[in-house]
Amino acid sequence: MIRRLFSVLALLALISLSACSEQSVQPAAAQLSQISGQIVMPLEGTILSVYKKGTDLYGPAFASSVATGPDGRFSLSLPDGEYIAVARKRVTGDTTGPVLAGDNRSEFINLVVHGDQLEMTILAPIKIGDSRRLTEDAAATRTGLSGQILNSDGDPVEGARVHVYDHVQMSERPKYVSEKTTPDGRYQIWLPKGGTYYLAARDKFGGPPKLGDLYGRYDQGTIEPSAVVVEDGEVLSEVNITVTKVW
Repeated sequence: MIRRLFSVLALLALISLSACSEQSVQPAAAQLSQISGQIVMPLEGTILSVYKKGTDLYGPAFASSVATGPDGRFSLSLPDGEYIAVARKRVTGDTTGPVLAGDNRSEFINLVVHGDQLEMTILAPIKIGDSRRLTEDAAATRTGLSGQILNSDGDPVEGARVHVYDHVQMSERPKYVSEKTTPDGRYQIWLPKGGTYYLAARDKFGGPPKLGDLYGRYDQGTIEPSAVVVEDGEVLSEVNITVTKVW
């Protein structure tokens, strides 16, 4: 009887230890922090998209708010971490696709979430049209370029623009100019059609590069700029350009 009782107690102890072991490997629920605020200009119909730092800011967002109401308020819960946020409102009402002239978009905002409730006011101005930049017709062609602008140390350059030319001399005004690069140095530009293009990147807009400006051309180790050939309906990715200071 004593031996049988000992066996039962030992079995119960093993079951108890097994249950504790299984419970200990379950991941703890991530702590969520609340971010909220108001998006102005416009107030209504704007979506705040949040990306994990280091991911593609033109791709699917890590989290998105619902479209703001008449008061422009938004609210979103996020796990602790580093993010980049951007507010967008497209005239078409679409939630994806390029931001065109007449749409609204904020700057890219660095966001650190760490257990606190954040209150933000975000300005999302109207994108002004420019015949050298993206147009609705160009975006509809689904023809374009994307990549990253880097400095001589290989670090991403924020706030630079890619200039697109159709002549190797690159002496005339650029045919198309991208929006500013994101904090991870990435750009995306739509073109009205396929063709042979030549690219330069710089941190200042307009006029020839000056001393202290960041400037670089797309090349593949040659003295002359390298041509980029794009087919109709093709988006070339990882067309990267290195910029250095002009001396």
